Amino acid sequence: MLDLFIGTAWAQSGAPSTGGQGFQMLVMFGLIFGIMYFLMIRPQNKRMQQHAAMVAALKKGDQLVTVGGLHGRIFAVEEKVIILEVAKGVRVTVDNDKIARMVGAEPATTAGEAK
Repeated sequence: MLDLFIGTAWAQSGAPSTGGQGFQMLVMFGLIFGIMYFLMIRPQNKRMQQHAAMVAALKKGDQLVTVGGLHGRIFAVEEKVIILEVAKGVRVTVDNDKIARMVGAEPATTAGEAK
């Protein structure tokens, strides 16, 4: 019966710890933060910069897609919003940060207007 408690007693009386564990933990947190920066934070910042450059380059006539999936052609570009024409005579106001991607630019003349 006493043999059950002897193993526990030996396990609890370990060697005294040294002060180096705090430094090791600090290095480990630094390493984890470095990995998180290169895998998550840096790519997100790059995407944000690319999106800001795309929004700054938008002009009247560009075709784009919003975050909600709405396709349309830019009717007017204002400071914080874009007026998007989704059908002939149907215009929608969309925030700049809700633009997902550009589809293409409108050609000078379309096939229907050339005739």
